[in-house]
Amino acid sequence: MAGPPALLRQFPLLLPQNRRGTAYEGFVTAQGRDFHIRVLLPEDLQLKNARIECSWCLKKILHRYQHILKQRLHSCPDLTSFMVELKTVLEIALKNTQDLHVPRPPEYYSCLIRDLEILGWNKVAYVDTGLTTVKLKAEDSRGRQHLIALKLNAKYPTEPPDCLVDFPVQFAISWMPQNSLLDIYNQFLAALESLKEFWDALDEIDGKTWVLEPENPARSATARRIAIGNNISVNVEVDPRHPNMLPECYFLGADHAVAPLRTKLNNNMHLWDPEISLLQNLKDLLEIDFPSRAVLEKSDFAKDCGICYAYRLDGAAPDHVCDEPRCGQPFHQACLYEWLQGLPTSRQSFNVIFGECPYCNK
Repeated sequence: MAGPPALLRQFPLLLPQNRRGTAYEGFVTAQGRDFHIRVLLPEDLQLKNARIECSWCLKKILHRYQHILKQRLHSCPDLTSFMVELKTVLEIALKNTQDLHVPRPPEYYSCLIRDLEILGWNKVAYVDTGLTTVKLKAEDSRGRQHLIALKLNAKYPTEPPDCLVDFPVQFAISWMPQNSLLDIYNQFLAALESLKEFWDALDEIDGKTWVLEPENPARSATARRIAIGNNISVNVEVDPRHPNMLPECYFLGADHAVAPLRTKLNNNMHLWDPEISLLQNLKDLLEIDFPSRAVLEKSDFAKDCGICYAYRLDGAAPDHVCDEPRCGQPFHQACLYEWLQGLPTSRQSFNVIFGECPYCNK
């Protein structure tokens, strides 16, 4: 029993617990310390629905970084990538915890205040009482508001601060001891400009279609699940580096409803035009108009799960639909899996389970 080679190579102390690759347990190492961790993946191995369990010590250290890790679960393509991100965040958290107890020399404060004045206080959104955390605000050329959080250690400016941003890609700064906060701010502005077209594409989708997931997308989120019709949607994964290219598309719904859409996408792929918007391209390729926000309500598409009678379950919307054309009832994958496992007539092949619909018995 072995996990992905890249995962085992980078995290040899994190081992698979079953043959399906849905459970991993072991240790993540940071700054010479081992921290116990357990990762539980759903049957479809979707990282966004994974559950992370860890020791109380690790939980306490990562408490202030929960929102970042949640974003990374949604944006990382695989478990190895997420574990690399987790280790990076853990290194930063441990460093900041240690820095709290390191006394700052007077030069640290005088240098920081000088840098803030050069930068301009109008660009400062927050400074903590210990002058160790600074949040800077910026507006991109489209008028969108962004924040960058800087965690400064006692050796600033000899060593650069750790930067936390809500980006879909890694933000790495170029730093020399003679640099200041202004240099970081200018690099931040340049990064915002490089992601302008990516955010333009997703803002148009958010503003003109009914997005079922994520409910309140972060700027780092690269996927949108867009409603097409009753219990029919498409999950679009946009490449932040190439937002004008054809994105990965995954259709959700009963097979008789989504099969024609798949066919249209495959047949019309050659018509994709990088000179027009991503949303217009999707309309042209699928030969549809997405339901308008001006005419319909989200409740027309956001149907509750037929098993738990709720729309949200651990943040996830129903994403499985009965294939029977006269039924089409949606379910959460977790609810459906649990239901089918309890049926004596159901059968399982590898990681797919087959059984009767709780509604129509088909």
